Amino acid sequence: MTQDVTDRRDRPLRDLRISLTDRCNFRCSYCMPKALFGADHAFLPRHQLLSFEEIARLAGVFASLGVRKLRLTGGEPLLRRDLETLIGLLRDIDGIDDISLTTNASLLTRDKARALRAAGLDRLTVSLDGIDDATFRAMNDVGFPVAKVLAGIDHAEAAGLGPIKINMVVQKGVNDGDILPMAGHFRGTAHIVRFIEYMDVGNSNGWRLDQVIPSRDVVDRINARWPIEPLAPNYRGEVAERYRYRDGAGEVGLISSVTQPFCRTCQRARLSAEGQLFTCLFASHGHDLRERLRRGDSDAALHEALTTVWSQRDDRYSELRTAGEQPIDSRRIEMSYIGG
Repeated sequence: MTQDVTDRRDRPLRDLRISLTDRCNFRCSYCMPKALFGADHAFLPRHQLLSFEEIARLAGVFASLGVRKLRLTGGEPLLRRDLETLIGLLRDIDGIDDISLTTNASLLTRDKARALRAAGLDRLTVSLDGIDDATFRAMNDVGFPVAKVLAGIDHAEAAGLGPIKINMVVQKGVNDGDILPMAGHFRGTAHIVRFIEYMDVGNSNGWRLDQVIPSRDVVDRINARWPIEPLAPNYRGEVAERYRYRDGAGEVGLISSVTQPFCRTCQRARLSAEGQLFTCLFASHGHDLRERLRRGDSDAALHEALTTVWSQRDDRYSELRTAGEQPIDSRRIEMSYIGG
């Protein structure tokens, strides 16, 4: 039986983002810079990660509290072996309407895309921070070519994992020259490019406000080349502002956590790879669910614990930061650990 829960700002719990690993094969400077995530970096050992069965059990409890959408993230989630097995377990949970995956698509072969779809994956979001090959290689900092990511996107489309969203984190002076080429490349397709303001997630990326290009500027650039107009949100709590090309060539999205915070409609919880529950992307601490699982807590006890955590939630970091009321906390969780 579903028993919806709301937080102190009357926000329901609808989405759960599940990190499957803290590892990634890219070293993007805004997420996992090489200087801090080098060859000697100590990632989580396998025994500390939640098993697929533990993840599915928690997802079932979250569904009983009102969660309807699951997003699998990382690190890079395709580094987790036999991912189709987990998706099959999640697909069987009553109340879950949508299962999606965020990936850099570097490991997304034709067979893998088909297997994920057959297991029950609904949709895919691909992180792609540049369409120019030199820009993209510099952004991922491991020399990975953009053509292989585009091939992964093609495999996903052929497998029926759509609509595919393409996420581009925009940094001034780094990849902002690819805004129009990125929009142009995916115009006329069913894919939706979403331009994301560079955010101060974690502490390792050296974030500065002067590196942020406001979404309003991105809209102006695109509109000057291809006229666009606003679209209504698909659902309450959608993070991206939607725009359609007036000539019918598709749509783009803008995610504006820095200049236009959407805390008041945020209905997402995040589960780290080793079972820490976070109620905000900018959180400094989590709630240990793995310990509860492995000591033998019942589903009823887990339900009660999650209800308590969410009902006490009062997070609105981005609103306070934008208003100048939130100091930067050096203890914030890294994006590679919590997922985007």
